[in-house]
Amino acid sequence: MSVSTPHSNTAATPGEQEKATRQGRRGADIPAENRGSTTIADTVVAKIASMAAREVPEVYNLGAGVARAFGAMRERVPGGSSSITQGVKVEVGERQTAVDLDLVVHYGAAIADTAADVRTNVITAIERMTGLEVVEVNIAVDDVRLPDEEEPEQSGRRVA
Repeated sequence: MSVSTPHSNTAATPGEQEKATRQGRRGADIPAENRGSTTIADTVVAKIASMAAREVPEVYNLGAGVARAFGAMRERVPGGSSSITQGVKVEVGERQTAVDLDLVVHYGAAIADTAADVRTNVITAIERMTGLEVVEVNIAVDDVRLPDEEEPEQSGRRVA
């Protein structure tokens, strides 16, 4: 097949043929990633941050004391469940996000190192999964889990 150009009657190259075919379609020269928009909900980013923080072995749980107490009560109610995003607050913009985490760490853990590990894990997971730039991860260590503390009554399971 040959395509006529305004300046020449010679046959077009395969690349020119493809371009000529696409010119009739609106947006054909726009890359697919620029056609439309993607919105990521705050809860999605919060869940990713929560799971990434819990992957660090020194993290016992997430949430400040009051939030953990309400979470434990919610689990005891029939049909209730704990919130995976307990202790996680996020702000999500179009291209960036910020994360605040409340942690409980195991006694003996180097808190500064644990915070650095959590921060790295959270940033890596969010940026890889969402494409958002993580501008900050603020960590508050609210409690330390002592070895002799009893496990909460949750049928013997531990969160971390």
